[in-house]
Amino acid sequence: MNGTRISIRKILLAVDGSEHSHVAVLTVRDLTQICAKDLDCQVIVLSVLPSLEAPNHAAFSYPLNQAQKILKENGIQASADLVLGYPADVILNYATANQPDLIVLGAKGLRATLGILLGGVAQQVVENACCPVLVIRAPYRKIRNVLIVTDGSEYSRDAVEFAVNFQFISEANFHLLHVLPPSPLLTPDTIARVWNLGDEPLYLPVFTQEELDAEAEASQKAGKAILNEANQSLLAHNIQAKNILLRGDAATEILQYALDHQIDLIFAGSRGLGQVQSWLIGSVSRKLVHYGKCSVLLVKRPHDT
Repeated sequence: MNGTRISIRKILLAVDGSEHSHVAVLTVRDLTQICAKDLDCQVIVLSVLPSLEAPNHAAFSYPLNQAQKILKENGIQASADLVLGYPADVILNYATANQPDLIVLGAKGLRATLGILLGGVAQQVVENACCPVLVIRAPYRKIRNVLIVTDGSEYSRDAVEFAVNFQFISEANFHLLHVLPPSPLLTPDTIARVWNLGDEPLYLPVFTQEELDAEAEASQKAGKAILNEANQSLLAHNIQAKNILLRGDAATEILQYALDHQIDLIFAGSRGLGQVQSWLIGSVSRKLVHYGKCSVLLVKRPHDT
């Protein structure tokens, strides 16, 4: 995002009447109220009517109308649209056509079991959207504690830049987190060799204790440098953050830290370093959305579809 001022003026809010969807409505209400006097923000409320549910038109119209009512009662510009089709496809196509600055939807919708079989609507939107996606998780709560995850990649720099310019956060406590790899035996280079060799035997290099200590010290130094770079962006916007450096599996450490410190919202890039490694263990962003106990905002670039 190259340091340009980020301004969210159009939000696409997908609703389906589920608990998570209702919390998404309340969250959008809170976010837009914070800066209603300074920013002209439009919310498009979208509900999807599955083809097989066409006779139940009224049932799907109700949460749509309720969401629009809640927003308008709080002085927020809100239009509504009900579209026939498969939820993930409709949301993605609607976003492409209307170019919102942010997509907001609940982490789980109605018919969650079916959603698991189909990969999950939220997960599909996150992976294929043309803009940042905010996945809201129930129960409802104010955004008081914010966690920004950085790994030094361009994508995490985008996430940091998006977070510091996110005009909807007011008086939140910020935490800045970087996770070091668990071991030099699990570096991307070693993982790449495992991936390429297939069934051939792999003989991992033997490390002396001195080499292990030196690698640990070097990675810790590099991790502190990544945190310091991100922290400078926050300080430039008068944001004081608590810097955290952990070691282990990235997704596990992030999720546990968020749980231990009552984090309400996680900012993360949609991609990061170590792509070969993520092919084997699953992407960090995918795990944050699937297993997280709080809301997650994944910052995507327009070409990440």
